[in-house]
Amino acid sequence: MAEIIQKDGTWSFDGDAVRIVPGRDKGVALLRQTLGEVVVPLRALAGISYEPSRKAGRLRLRLRDGADPLLQVTGGRLPEASDPYRLTVESDRSGVAEYFVDEVRNALLLDQVDPGPVDTYLLPGPAVPIAVGAGDGTAAFDGDRVALDWNWTTEEAKRSGGPREFRIADLRTVEWSPSKGLENGWLRFTLTGAPPAPAPKYDPHTVELFGFKKDPLMALVAAAVAVRMPHPAAPQEGPADAVAAPAELSSAPAPAEDHDALLRRLRELGDLHQAGVLTAEEFTAAKQAVLQRF
Repeated sequence: MAEIIQKDGTWSFDGDAVRIVPGRDKGVALLRQTLGEVVVPLRALAGISYEPSRKAGRLRLRLRDGADPLLQVTGGRLPEASDPYRLTVESDRSGVAEYFVDEVRNALLLDQVDPGPVDTYLLPGPAVPIAVGAGDGTAAFDGDRVALDWNWTTEEAKRSGGPREFRIADLRTVEWSPSKGLENGWLRFTLTGAPPAPAPKYDPHTVELFGFKKDPLMALVAAAVAVRMPHPAAPQEGPADAVAAPAELSSAPAPAEDHDALLRRLRELGDLHQAGVLTAEEFTAAKQAVLQRF
């Protein structure tokens, strides 16, 4: 087992996963403190590096594209200090950092881990329920429903409509963008079938962000939602079965089954697979059985 302990946090590697625990030092970013411990399975890693420096070096994990919902929704726009996959290393511990890198790299080689992109999330995302107040509102998510509430800074046109609540099954996309210069950021939810969204300050499904300390925490809400939605790179179901069906069957009414219940079952299966309860083969078989009932 390899381990490195710093004020910035503690990383340990047991051959199967890198366990990241943020430090309690006041310089540790709020997002990392709030996210807490992160366990990165070896198969989610694309690489690791150590960047030495006279004062303090940097240990960095590089995850496979699409493996982590937080990195997926932030798209490389997360502030450097908020990045949970980097560790500040004091110069006198550079040897330990280099040993840690060697151990992880050797495991990646031995297991022949593909560093390429994936079409399913390999990390579970932030824990729920989660609620964050920043910008012009508060976003809360319990694992099924998203609730948005407004504060005194909210534009009257948006606040007059009152709080908003919608189910994850009704969502098409979730986006997080930080403020940049004079341009505000946002946490935006797009509902299926919704018309083009107005500017964030007027959009009742968007929390506008003003560039303050808690803004990155909204990315945790976005990640908690995203991990329970279809992966952007997941293969789409083709229409081949519908085309090949006999005419008398294609005109028959669909079974009277609760559409939302089936969607919830798919999400539950995905959670069980990510937690390691279901194998890849078991998950695929169970998913196909549910999809046939739509």
